[in-house]
Amino acid sequence: MSRMFLQTALSAVILSAVLTVLLFSPSAFAAGRKSAKKIPVIYDSDIGDDIDDTWALVTLLKSPEFDIKLVVGDQHKSLYRAKLFAKLLTVAGRTDIPVGIGMGPKEGDGRQSRWVADYDLKSYPGKIHEDGVQAIIDTIMNSKEQITVIAVGPLPNIAEALKRQPKIAQKARFVGMHGSVRRGYGGSKKISAEYNVRANVAACQKVLSSPWPVTITPLDTCGLVHLRGDKYKKVRDSKDPVAQALIENYRIWRLNNKPGAIKTDETESSTLFDTVAVYLGFSEKLLKMETLPIRVDDKGYTRIDKNAKKMQVATAWKDMAAFEDLLAKRVTGPVTKP
Repeated sequence: MSRMFLQTALSAVILSAVLTVLLFSPSAFAAGRKSAKKIPVIYDSDIGDDIDDTWALVTLLKSPEFDIKLVVGDQHKSLYRAKLFAKLLTVAGRTDIPVGIGMGPKEGDGRQSRWVADYDLKSYPGKIHEDGVQAIIDTIMNSKEQITVIAVGPLPNIAEALKRQPKIAQKARFVGMHGSVRRGYGGSKKISAEYNVRANVAACQKVLSSPWPVTITPLDTCGLVHLRGDKYKKVRDSKDPVAQALIENYRIWRLNNKPGAIKTDETESSTLFDTVAVYLGFSEKLLKMETLPIRVDDKGYTRIDKNAKKMQVATAWKDMAAFEDLLAKRVTGPVTKP
């Protein structure tokens, strides 16, 4: 074997080693993450009723996969919901995110009203859209990229947006926390008329049957998620101001429940349904997904029906413990910057 051949072979080995270090070093991975394109997202929520909507918003704010274009309150009490959004976005330093005022009566409050009792919506430095439905339409229609609509409450806003401008279904995909396919509340073997569906059946029928890609997490998966023990303590004891605001809201929410209505204490969260929809906005890795034809009946049940529109349904967990670990890490981590 010639000396020249050995030198050439040695040079190739050295070059390969150098390339391996460059490609697989932590800095290279960091650069890859920074260059990854973010998912433009609209968050539509009945925040201020169940506390899981607030957990989901914090998860969204802490997920680097997303570029949050708009948040909108749904299902009435629109000023109360807008205040919750605006104050939490202010705490998070994300007042660049517009807040939409949703359909229905503006009056009314809820279990977290004490947290925003002295908050003036006019003080929000960012944009407030008086017509949240039109803001949804404009955000989707003006986007050069497909928008992901993450909806975690009843759907009058989204149904009205589709009615006003059906073309949004061509430019967006829908991810929702809706339904009960094989399991009901608490993992029951009897399916339930899940609240987000039965609260406005006609709106849910309109949204889930529209011609856009649909992904849902029904009670089968989202109805099982809690943070307990060390996972909850990590959030409860966090020094992060957004996590602290979340726990403050959780405590206010719990005190506003009737005695005995909720058994959780300071060692665990309530059921965190809506956080799973946020996760499905960027990954399906930890869930079993099935393509199922789903029909919403007039009583608010989500039935498997061979003649119905097919959608992606998270029907079981592959690793719920890993999701809970991720959730605790995200909620206590840094806010994603624009």
